[in-house]
Amino acid sequence: MACLLETPIRMSVLSEVTASSRHYVDRLFDPDPQKVLQGVIDMKNAVIGNNKQKANLIVLGAVPRLLYLLQQETSSTELKTECAVVLGSLAMGTENNVKSLLDCHIIPALLQGLLSPDLKFIEACLRCLRTIFTSPVTPEELLYTDATVIPHLMALLSRSRYTQEYICQIFSHCCKGPDHQTILFNHGAVQNIAHLLTSVSYKVRMQALKCFSVLAFENPQVSMTLVNVLVDGELLPQIFVKMLQRDKPIEMQLTSAKCLTYMCRAGAIRTDDNCIVLKTLPCLVRMCSKERLLEERVEGAETLAYLIEPDVELQRIASITDHLIAMLADYFKYPSSVSAITDIKRLDHDLKHAHELRQAAFKLYASLGANDEDIRKKIIETENMMDRIVTGLSESSVKVRLAAVRCLHSLSRSVQQLRTSFQDHAVWKPLMKVLQNAPDEILVVASSMLCNLLLEFSPSKEPILESGAVELLCGLTQSENPALRVNGIWALMNMAFQAEQKIKADILRSLSTEQLFRLLSDSDLNVLMKTLGLLRNLLSTRPHIDKIMSTHGKQIMQAVTLILEGEHNIEVKEQTLCILANIADGTTAKELIMTNDDILQKIKYYMGHSHVKLQLAAMFCISNLVWNDEEGSQERQDKLRDMGIVDILHKLSQSPDSNLCDKAKTALQQYLA
Repeated sequence: MACLLETPIRMSVLSEVTASSRHYVDRLFDPDPQKVLQGVIDMKNAVIGNNKQKANLIVLGAVPRLLYLLQQETSSTELKTECAVVLGSLAMGTENNVKSLLDCHIIPALLQGLLSPDLKFIEACLRCLRTIFTSPVTPEELLYTDATVIPHLMALLSRSRYTQEYICQIFSHCCKGPDHQTILFNHGAVQNIAHLLTSVSYKVRMQALKCFSVLAFENPQVSMTLVNVLVDGELLPQIFVKMLQRDKPIEMQLTSAKCLTYMCRAGAIRTDDNCIVLKTLPCLVRMCSKERLLEERVEGAETLAYLIEPDVELQRIASITDHLIAMLADYFKYPSSVSAITDIKRLDHDLKHAHELRQAAFKLYASLGANDEDIRKKIIETENMMDRIVTGLSESSVKVRLAAVRCLHSLSRSVQQLRTSFQDHAVWKPLMKVLQNAPDEILVVASSMLCNLLLEFSPSKEPILESGAVELLCGLTQSENPALRVNGIWALMNMAFQAEQKIKADILRSLSTEQLFRLLSDSDLNVLMKTLGLLRNLLSTRPHIDKIMSTHGKQIMQAVTLILEGEHNIEVKEQTLCILANIADGTTAKELIMTNDDILQKIKYYMGHSHVKLQLAAMFCISNLVWNDEEGSQERQDKLRDMGIVDILHKLSQSPDSNLCDKAKTALQQYLA
């Protein structure tokens, strides 16, 4: 909605608007300053709590006039202040109102107002800025456009408790990501805000606390600084611990727990510190109880999931605190027909947001079950849990679907569950459906889980293969997203492990040699490693090795040569040499090595390499080539002797590395037999 009156507006609408609101705008243009002031005051009283009136005044062009009066040097401070108050009230209406105010460049005008010496006017400008910046339609970047704004706001923090409350609220809403954190940190946010935690005003304490939670999130620099900050002789973590005690308001307990959680995850507080184990974790578990409001339960569960995600000991402690696993099952039953919610507005709100509870429960179950087999078992044995997860996979909310897939992925790390619960509930079916058409963030987790379902001991492997998984996974390897390429190739690698010739042929046909070689030159190291793993699994068992090398031998040898000549790390070259060792184990395939002098020289070079892993891998190749019982072994031994391989074997038989020494001796025995 533009801030100036634009045509065409239907006359019936305009006359209706004109009748009720036009006189308010007309009075802003009166030549008598006193009448203008009274007009602004009357407008202020008319718009309070009246969204229709606010929209009418915006359509009639009140905003540009109010901004003009606010910026005029001839306007009295009282008039400027009242203009800022009315603008703040208009901003409290709908999101469209805020858009209209932004279109009229309200933010630069209000920021300019902060340079005034008058405190009441400054507070009115800050209150309006707070309302605008906390709206979801306002870009946070507008706070950082002018480099002088942040230092000026820091300086205003000392003026009054209102400037403290509004500025902290602006900071906590506009601090999104590391760049904003760095700007605020470099301008002294920590030092300027820390003492506000002991303010007499609850609102100031609360907004300061929220500031620290957004500053510390995933930020080691800020978190390490916070640990050592003293306020009235007390360290900040101790102040946070006091703020999460049971007698404090829930909002304060939750935000303090977030501050300590973020500092812990950023490495500033140890996971076994008492303030985490005995204070933060139990506080967050308390927030999950059904006595709490929906949004408190959501925030509590999500913060707890984040806290325990990387730490198995915290996962174990959380799982046995206040029957948490059973408590989370209630997240799926809310609000029920017997919910004790007498407030209709609250019930309506909770019905609209019940999916957030399910999302939070899935996230916390995923973190709880990330490592420990017993915890996974407890989660799966919770009433109807597998059914709930399967239902979650087809929910309309993308966030719930993502959380359900993450939960399933976490539980799929269990060999026992893959063989039992996952099979009983045919989890692979809804998972394959999810993979057909989902946003990338869901695809990444779902395809990662598919990797687990395709492990050789998983009973789901066969039905997944029959449902067209090969084509689907080959498609993923062509994604622009490296995580999807990795998962696609990883799942194919698991699929090819000890597989029948037919499956291997299907993989090679669907993938195509062109795509296989594209993956072997992928810039992402994980993609390259998993592709080498796939090749290694394809080239296992002699008949399969010979069959594949008879059709794709030339290209595979070419790829091996390129990798061994390239600037790759030890692990990549080791995998590549292991592929050569597999080829050397073939009956006819080994001739592709023996007739390729370039490859033989490379194997010789790696036998004398400084890295034992590469020497061992090269030794496997030689052992397979010189093995006595096989046809043509004498000719191969002679050729390798002429190349000086036997001399190297004698040298390696004296190696201090017992593995290498044994392999060299075994190979030498083939010459003596």
